[in-house]
Formats: sequence, C-alpha cells, structure tokens
Amino acid sequence: MYANGAYGFETAEDMERAFKGEAAAHMYSRSSNPTVENLELRVKAVTGASGVLALSSGMAAIHTTILTLCDAGDNIVTSNHLFGNSWSLFASTLASVGIQARFVNLLNMDEVRKNIDTRTRAIFFETITNPHTEVVDVMSLSKLAKEKQVLLIGDTTMSPLHLFRAREWGINIEIISSSKIISGGGTSIGGLVIDYASFDYSSLPKLREFSRKFGPYAFYAKLRKEVFRNTGSCMSPFNAYLQSLGLESLPLRFERSASSALAVAQFLEAHPAVTSVNYPGLKSSPFNAIATKQFGEKPTSLLSFNLKSREACFSFLNNLKLLKIATNLMDNRTLIMHPGSTIYVEYTQEQRMMMDVPDTLIRLSVGIEEVDDLVEDLSQALPHGLQE
Repeated sequence: MYANGAYGFETAEDMERAFKGEAAAHMYSRSSNPTVENLELRVKAVTGASGVLALSSGMAAIHTTILTLCDAGDNIVTSNHLFGNSWSLFASTLASVGIQARFVNLLNMDEVRKNIDTRTRAIFFETITNPHTEVVDVMSLSKLAKEKQVLLIGDTTMSPLHLFRAREWGINIEIISSSKIISGGGTSIGGLVIDYASFDYSSLPKLREFSRKFGPYAFYAKLRKEVFRNTGSCMSPFNAYLQSLGLESLPLRFERSASSALAVAQFLEAHPAVTSVNYPGLKSSPFNAIATKQFGEKPTSLLSFNLKSREACFSFLNNLKLLKIATNLMDNRTLIMHPGSTIYVEYTQEQRMMMDVPDTLIRLSVGIEEVDDLVEDLSQALPHGLQE
C-alpha cells in the first residue's frame, strides 16, 4: 500500500512531462495514487468501463459528476424518492450555484418527458431507492434519455456491480457508494464514478472543448483533470486497500445477505405488528416483476417496513438485542434505523411526506449473520411495539 502524498522524479524534464500529461506518472496523491489506481483498475475490469475514478465518498461522486456536466442555469431531472443526503445535495447545495433539480415521479415516463428541456443535462436515478425500495424501469429511462439526447446517470449502490451490468441497460455514467457492499464490513468510506464513454459530449456546452480533444472520453477527462483535482475529494490509499479486499468477497457476501433479506421480508410480511413491507423480492411487491427482470429474484439486501406509530418504532428498536441501530447499508452486520428521525430529520413533516418517509417507517439492511438469529431478534422485539 502506498500511503504517501508525493512522488519523486529522476529529472526536472520527467516531472514537466508528467504535469503536461505527456507521460503517465503519479505526481501527488490528491490527483492519483497507486493503491487507489489498483482499486479503479479492478472495478474497470469487472464493469468493462472506459474509466473509473475513486473518490472520498458516494456523495463526492455525485457532486463532482454534476459539477463536471452542469453550468448555472442547467438542470437535472431526478426522483422525489432520493436518499436524504442526495436530495439535500440537489435541492440545496447545487441549487445555490444555479443548478436546478426537477423532482419527479420516475415511474411516470410522461412526467419525466415533460420536465426535460434544452437545459436538461441528465436524468439521475437510483436503481433501488433508499429507503423506499422503489424500482424504476431502467430500459424505459434509457430510451427516453437517448431520444432527448440527455445523459442517464444511475446510482447503482443497491445493485452490486457483479449483479447489475449498468452498461447493458443504457446507463452512461454509473455512481456507487463503495462504503456499502464493496467495503463490506463497514471498514471505510468511498465512492466510484464509472464512465462508459457512451455519450456524444459535443452536445453539452460545458464539455464541448473537452469533446474536441478527447471525444467520447470528454467527461472522464474533465472530471479527473479538473473537477476532481480542484475539489480535492480523493480517496485515501488505506480505504482503497480495504475496498480492494472487499471486492474479492462481494458476490459471496451479497448472495448471503440478499437471501436472508428475502426470508426476513417474508417473516415481517406475515407478522401482525407490521402494517406493510417494502422489498422488491416479495411476490406482493408492485416492483417484483421489474426487479426480477433487472436484478434477479433476490435483488438487494435492503428493505423497509412500517409499524403503527413512531412510538411503536422507537419501542421496537430499543428492544432489539442482536441488530445494531446504525446508519450504514449493505454491511456485513445487520443494521436498522428510523429514517424520519435521522437521515430525514432536517426536513419538515410535509417534505418527508412528499418524499414518502413517514414516521412509521423502519429501514433494515440485512447482513450475513444466521437468518434464524435475525428473525428471532425481530420476533422478540416486535411484540413490544404492539403494546405501545
């Protein structure tokens, strides 16, 4: 592992060529690092991407991607069911620099179409929304994006890269919070931007100059050479090392956790204390058919469910013994939380209802423990919720 900031050169001329881009070399770890590059190359080999950039977090990956594509006055069409911090990034941080987010129902293609105009640069979506577990029809979004000549950007964090081949579904740029299933044991924070060089960037004003020089690689060139370097959102070498290790066991861990998630969802669906369950692997889910088509019969290890009240949720959480009350996802450990009082606590009640995050909602990320132990813990805690 290369835990260093600077790199030596034999001659001043060698260093000049590196800074001019005439010779491949690591110059400073804010721009590139051999250990981080190793992770990027591994992900590139798995996905068949043209370029992969590892960053300090999933949020950094989204932020730098949008800054690379958009100028003030441009807009992004996205879901009103985004993860809370992603929603805040679009609604507040990017809005403050003049980049508009148009929050729509991505299940309604007519609504999506009506919100695309000449300043729309991309459609941004999550393959499986967090915490709602809503599943969009990716191919329909892809066809619409191509028709309107806008980018399709997919946050595929909930759909591991060995399971869902983003390129085959028409996604131009894939974003992953590698803090999740890639990290595995909740060991490190990171994000990935995966570029498939499948878009004509000459149509984007902000990338027109780069397009003349780099063609289909214009986005990746500007992202790495300018925006990423200038914002300083680099992944640490140690995190890259840990996530490279996580990649090696990803399929095995996901198979275990997703299988257990289906079993847990089936248990919860039958429990009288639970008013509803959101898991696309359930036959009763309105997203079961499209989820099975896109991800298989065990689409994710994330689910959510509703109890009768906020008080019932807190009582239930406080009576758990094995499950950990924590905010990460797709960890080796099973983690559970109340989204309305945590991730979405900064929003008003009206905003939370608009985003479909009621006070009765519980989010559950299933890990790799014995599924019988998980069900036993849930079972002993749920009756307390009934008594509230």
